[in-house]
Amino acid sequence: MDIDQLNEIAIRMTAPGKGLLAADESTRTIGKRFDGIGLENTEDNRRNWREMLFRTTPAMTDHVSGVILFDETLRQKAADGTPLVKLIEDAGAIPGIKVDAGAKALAGAEGETITEGLDGLRERLAEYHDLGARFAKWRAVIDVNGEDIPSQYAVDVNVHALARYAALCQEANIVPIVEPEVLMDGDHSIERCYEVTEFTLKRLYAELFDQGVILEGTVLKPNMVIAGKKCADQASREEVAEMTAQCLLNTVPAAVPGIAFLSGGQSDLDATAHLNLLNEGFDMPWPLTFSYGRALQAAPLKAWNGSDVDAGQKAFNHRARMNGLAALGEWNEGLESEG
Repeated sequence: MDIDQLNEIAIRMTAPGKGLLAADESTRTIGKRFDGIGLENTEDNRRNWREMLFRTTPAMTDHVSGVILFDETLRQKAADGTPLVKLIEDAGAIPGIKVDAGAKALAGAEGETITEGLDGLRERLAEYHDLGARFAKWRAVIDVNGEDIPSQYAVDVNVHALARYAALCQEANIVPIVEPEVLMDGDHSIERCYEVTEFTLKRLYAELFDQGVILEGTVLKPNMVIAGKKCADQASREEVAEMTAQCLLNTVPAAVPGIAFLSGGQSDLDATAHLNLLNEGFDMPWPLTFSYGRALQAAPLKAWNGSDVDAGQKAFNHRARMNGLAALGEWNEGLESEG
């Protein structure tokens, strides 16, 4: 393990005004996105979509620090034969890889899940490093349903798996993104989200310490503290920022090089606005940036529509710039009209 190298990569991943593009959708998930524009889910179409994004400037050069890839994409080549990993590197961004095998039903905990994928992970990480990946992502799914879900059991087994994954990544000289996502799909209040997020992060960092993970070589990818989509009382943007900041200050060690939020089903505008308020209004010990999937890709996908590269790249440039500004606390809603 080269901790100095891991720390350098983690710092680059959360560089000022830049964030991560989460382009790690599975074949099944990207098929659902393609259904929305009436596009067949083929390997060529998946390649064309991602190649369009990776060739977009100035989005990739100015506002994207790294790209999280799916296994297929890490191995793919562009239409002209250039490896997609090289397109990312040529833009000055860092290639990364999603390594978990998804959330599966957790035995003995009805309605809860455990993320799988540890079997054979050491060998896969060695191969991914050879293919150019310098960071990885593992997502733990923490559902909220009433007072009983999540159970401490479900939280504990998920953060234990996250720590095992993180230790294996560092052994392979790959920076682990640790992603404990408290879902916003339910009807829970923002106060309940705070409670669950705080508990989960405290358990996570205790587990990372116990397993010898070097925090200086990690990046945290958390949810923002936000009410469930079905909650009748939706919090203001200012309240989301305030409660998110307080939760992180109560749980995340200052040794962590940076925090890259997931969008978690927020609208494009809300994801950008919340990130901006966090950077504009709070003096935090870590850089706060983005690791967005849909919040960066939904508008470009609609504009691209399977073939219009210019329109897709224009939309991607706009969303990347808006979030890059939010990562500096320099965004305002009036800038959205420029897109």
